[in-house]
Formats: sequence, C-alpha cells, structure tokens
Amino acid sequence: MTDPSISDALTRTLRTVLRPVVRLMLSRGVTLPLAVELMKRVFVQVALEESATDKPVTDSRVSLLTGVHRKDVKRLRNLPNAHADLPRTVSLGAQLVSLWTRRAPWVDEHGEPRPLPRLASAGGDLSFDALVAAVSKDIRARPVLDEWLRLGVARLTDQDEVVLNAAAFVPQEGFEEKLSYLALHVGDHAMAAVENTLGRSDPWFERSVHYRGLSGADIEVLRARASELGMKALQTLNGEVKDEVSVADADAVNRRFTFGVYFYADDDERSEETS
Repeated sequence: MTDPSISDALTRTLRTVLRPVVRLMLSRGVTLPLAVELMKRVFVQVALEESATDKPVTDSRVSLLTGVHRKDVKRLRNLPNAHADLPRTVSLGAQLVSLWTRRAPWVDEHGEPRPLPRLASAGGDLSFDALVAAVSKDIRARPVLDEWLRLGVARLTDQDEVVLNAAAFVPQEGFEEKLSYLALHVGDHAMAAVENTLGRSDPWFERSVHYRGLSGADIEVLRARASELGMKALQTLNGEVKDEVSVADADAVNRRFTFGVYFYADDDERSEETS
C-alpha cells in the first residue's frame, strides 16, 4: 500500500531511477531479499548522516525515520560506510592515466601519450617505472602494468615499450573495476541532482541536451561529436586542476569533486504511445 503523503511524481521518479539499478542486480543474481538488506543498510546510514547532532542518535530515532526494525538498526549502524568500500587502485589508475595523457614530459609534441620504455634502466625518468613512481612511491610498477595488460588499458611492444590505450579511461575488461567507476560517477551525479531537487541554496551545475524524433544515423553522428567535445572538456579541466591546485594547508585538504559528461540514446517510448 502506498503512503498517501508520497506523490505520484515521486514514485514515478523513483521507479525510473531504480530501473537501471535493478537491471544490474538481476544480471548478477542479486534477488529481492538481498536488495532489501542493502536498502536497509543505506537507509540506516543516510538517516544517521542526516540526523547527526552533538547528541548521539538513538536506534529508536533511526527506526522511526526509516521504518527499519530497531534490532536491524543496532546491527547495521556500525557497519563501514559504503564509500569506504571503493578500491584505492581505481584512483591510482586514474591518476596515472591523467598524468600520461596531459602533462609533459609524458605527452609528445602533439599532446598524445608517449610510448614509455617499461624499465627505468632503459628509459630513465621517461619510463613506465618513473610514471608510477611519480604518482606513488609505495606501489611497484610491475603489478600495475600486469593489471593494465589484463584490462586492455595498455599493451607492450616488441621493443618493451608500454603503449597506453588512450580510450581506456574505463577498463575494457574487469567487472570489479567498472563497478567502482559506476559507483563514483552515478553516485555523485545522483547526489548533485538530489541536492538540487531538495532546494540547495547554491545549486550544483547540472545540465543536459536532449532531443526527440531523431534517426539512428542522427544518433551516431551526435554520439561521435558528444564524445569529442566531452573528452576535450575533461582534458581541459584536468589540466587546469593540475596547474592551479596548491596544497598550502594539509589539514584543510579534505574536499573532492567529480565532473562528468555522458551520452545516452534509446527508443522514444512517448512516440509509441502517440502513434
């Protein structure tokens, strides 16, 4: 039975937003009981975040806000936050790709990522070993390269040079890695949209271009153009971040941002309804 205080517009919106998530869950065998358990966990975590005060928030208070049984609240409230589950290897890989595709001396005179000798003994400061060391002193280059070769992010030449697959900002293989990007991109986009919908005083930038009545050929042309423009925007902003960001006060460096561009096309269900 639907709560009469919840509008039809909200329920329609929730169904639309949940549809791709349910599609992902069904494709990987996540059934309703597990989905309900996951929802309970998220409900409890968000309720605790939204109710945070100087005084402890009781289990009864969270149960009242969420409808989750008090015994479940007690069990779930001390579990790690979902954001802590994202693997650090994703951010390391993103930093490496960003450096290799944007900054000298890793790009050539045309702005393209250079093929890099695999070992420092062959390439010195312009080697794959040096690239990894420029981002992290704690990670050895060989495990990174092995993983990138497996995912198709890079390849080795007969001259023992590492060549970046410049299109592979998201791994071509490796479902776990793709899930990490999904959590980051969709999670941040959805949070910005929700905060704007709830009336954030300083709205996040969130805009899109959308048209109906297009042919398949139209879509392919626009998809290619959107990819070109989107990549330019991402690379430009990435370069400005690298050039402008300063770390003057380490204690104050606790903020992050995500800027994304996306393109999607599908059959127009409305045109079928009116035909």
